Order: sequence, then structure tokens, then C-alpha cells
Amino acid sequence: MARNSENQSTSLGRNTYQAILTAIRDGIYRPGAALREEEVAARLNVSRTPVREALGRLQEKGLLEAAPGRGLAVSVLSASQIFELYAMREEMEGIVARYAAQHATDAEIANLERINASFAAAGDHPDVAARLNREFHARLYDAARNRYLRQAVEDLHETIALLSDTTFSQPGRTAIAAREHDLLLQAIRERNPSEAQAQAIEHIREALKVRLLISARQP
Repeated sequence: MARNSENQSTSLGRNTYQAILTAIRDGIYRPGAALREEEVAARLNVSRTPVREALGRLQEKGLLEAAPGRGLAVSVLSASQIFELYAMREEMEGIVARYAAQHATDAEIANLERINASFAAAGDHPDVAARLNREFHARLYDAARNRYLRQAVEDLHETIALLSDTTFSQPGRTAIAAREHDLLLQAIRERNPSEAQAQAIEHIREALKVRLLISARQP
């Protein structure tokens, strides 16, 4: 009974953490916004204990920061932090693509092509495009067959959640990104690890350019 209670508590804490992270990524809690235990608990319909634990973990990871007089607030990334974040993303996504070219099955490649086709068709719906893009990259991580690399990339994406305005809100970006995915998939189909890595790096560099355009428009 005690073990079941402990497992339920752990599961609730993990779900609460993910729910808050999703709210940050979806712009419900925007950079600089204060997060109060009681408000978050009421929104998620949970007690304050798992919320307190989740907020503490988010602060440890740098996703929340102390805000004088307001408790905790969603962290705001500086321009230099955005560059650093995308520099790491380039390296990691490049390695993912290299490994995927070596290990992806034909079925996995076909599934990636299917997801990318749906992604390309979502050009007028940035939120849908963002969700499908996350699915595309998640299946790419599966194909890389390296649990440690996957964990490192997923940790990085938690910080990327602080950039709540999707790059697919930029007109034409979804169509361009879909073509970049096509070039990446072509290299994977041809079992060309070096080319797959190069295409993944170029894809992230283009995403950074759009991200900087969005940041420049923000007050």
C-alpha cells in the first residue's frame, strides 16, 4: 500500500511538472510571468504539494527564476543564451541525424515522411505545425537508437520551451522547414550519416534566423 502511494505521488509530481512545462511552451505562462502555487494548483486541479515540488524542479533547471516580491517567474532568455541554446541544438540534432542515418528502419523512415507531409500541410496553423514538428523530431530521436543522446536532447528542449512563440508563426517558415526535413530524410534514406548531420545542422541554423527575427519584434 505504501509503495502504491509512493508511486502515485511520483506519477502526480511528474505529470504536474509536464503540465506546467507544456503551459510555458504554449504561452499560457509567458517569459517573465509570475507563477503562484495556489493559482497553478487550482488550474491543474491538484494539491499544492506536487505543484511546489514541480516549481522547485523547474527552478533547479533554470526554467523559473526568483522574482522579488512575486515568488517565482518564468525565466527570460537573453540574446546570448538563445545563441548558446541553438549552438548546442545544432550539435545534438546533427548527431541525432547521423545516428538515424545508420539505424533507422524503412518503417521509421516511412513514418517520418508521413509526419512531414502532415507538417507541410499545416502551414496556416502554427500551433498544429509546432506539434507535428515536435512529433517529427521525437521519432527521429527514436530512430537514432541512443537513450543518452535522447535524454540530453529532451533536456535541451525543456529550455527551448521558454521560447514560447513558435517559429512557424513566421509566414512561409513551415513550408521551408518541411523542405529542410525532406533533405534530411533523403540523406537518411541514402544511409549517408555525414550528409544527414549537415542537413540537420543547416535546419537548426535556419530556425535560429527565424527565432532572432521573432525576438527582434518583441518589446
